[in-house]
Amino acid sequence: MTTEWITVRDELLAMAEHDLRVRDELVADGSLFRGYNAKMQAVHDANAARLAVILGTHGWPGEHRVGREAAKAAWLVVQHAIAQPALQRRALQLLREAVRQGSAPALHAVMLEDRIRCLEGRPQLYGTQFDWDPDGSMSPLPIESADQVDARRQAVGLGPLAQEVRMRRAAVAESQERPPDDWARHQREMEAWCRKVGWRS
Repeated sequence: MTTEWITVRDELLAMAEHDLRVRDELVADGSLFRGYNAKMQAVHDANAARLAVILGTHGWPGEHRVGREAAKAAWLVVQHAIAQPALQRRALQLLREAVRQGSAPALHAVMLEDRIRCLEGRPQLYGTQFDWDPDGSMSPLPIESADQVDARRQAVGLGPLAQEVRMRRAAVAESQERPPDDWARHQREMEAWCRKVGWRS
């Protein structure tokens, strides 16, 4: 690994560590789950800005360039950059190429694709994105050709969707996250936010 890539690797690892540390702090004080926390967004946006520079200079920092953990850190940063439509869309193209070259796991690309689709208001493909449903349960967001989702999931190394639903619901039951008091208002606020940042017109 060249000195330049060592610097990129260290930056990526530091960005992901900062992201997860702030998240843990906000989970601990109960503020993470009340809308998109401003402190969390500030971290996401700052990390996204730096990642955009890295992508513009070097392309996708795949495993063969920065190692598995730093490549995963790059994916975490872009996966969390939900207020940056252009960056996520660009990163998805680069990630798909990295997957073809064997320098990124397919799972990273499909999870980013699902996230982008949901933010755009389109059905996801793999059932990786969840939110509260009207009945107060944590459920997958709408899925395109839902009867084929388990075949798509299996092709990228994911288990059956029903298994993931059980795991997600068990995890949220042990957390401080709770359904919104007003689900319809939650949906309206999400729609308005997606329009404001440029995901939807």
